[in-house]
Order: sequence, then C-alpha cells, then structure tokens
Amino acid sequence: MKVESRLHLFLAPFFLLVALVYGFWSHWEPVGSAALFLTFGLAAMIGGYLALTAKRIDARPEDDPDGLIEQGAGDQGVYAPWSWWPLAIAGAAAIAFLGLALGWWIFGIGAVLGAVALVGWVFEFSRGQHAH
Repeated sequence: MKVESRLHLFLAPFFLLVALVYGFWSHWEPVGSAALFLTFGLAAMIGGYLALTAKRIDARPEDDPDGLIEQGAGDQGVYAPWSWWPLAIAGAAAIAFLGLALGWWIFGIGAVLGAVALVGWVFEFSRGQHAH
C-alpha cells in the first residue's frame, strides 16, 4: 500500500497548485475552482487513508522492491463466475438512466429493481449450498 499512498500524497500538492492557478486565471470561477479543490481533498484523503492502512498491515509482495512474482500467488478473493446478479444490476441501471430521460416514474422502477438485484448479489452466498 505504500506505493498507492505515495502516489496519492504526491499528486495532492499538484492538484492544489492547479486549483490555485486555475482560480487566479479564471477569477475564481465557482464550478471549476471548487471541483479542483475537491480533487485535491480527495487525493489527500485517499493518500492519508492508504498511508494509515499501510502502517497497520503487513507488507504486501508489491511493497517489496526485490519481491518475486511467486510471492503474490494464491487466492486473491472470492469471485463467483456463475453469478447472474451483475447482469440484473446493469439492467436496473439501464432502466434508471432511461428514466432520467423519459420520466421519473421509470427511474423509480429502475431504483427498486436495482435495490432488489443488489440485495440478491450481496446475499448470493447465504443460501443454497453456500448457506452459513
């Protein structure tokens, strides 16, 4: 996590400098200036969080400059290749975005379908052969 935290913490002053330069050149135009200052804040927050997390956990193979590829072998997480829930979430998002163009009642339908699909995806491993 040290590489990621340094990347964000080194980019934060750059975003601050860009925000200040943009503010002076645009006579503090509200939307662009605010967006650039928020970008600075976001980079600083992410960098700070990753730096604190890097202190609490053990070093990863990616943090070792002399690390080998074999050190990162093994399980990287849980992935369900047979899951249909991401497709349902994508369909619900498509309906919700269609609702933004055509009518809010269609957006409501997409939001409800999205909530149902998200709950189904989250609890996918809590039933059937994977029940706890």
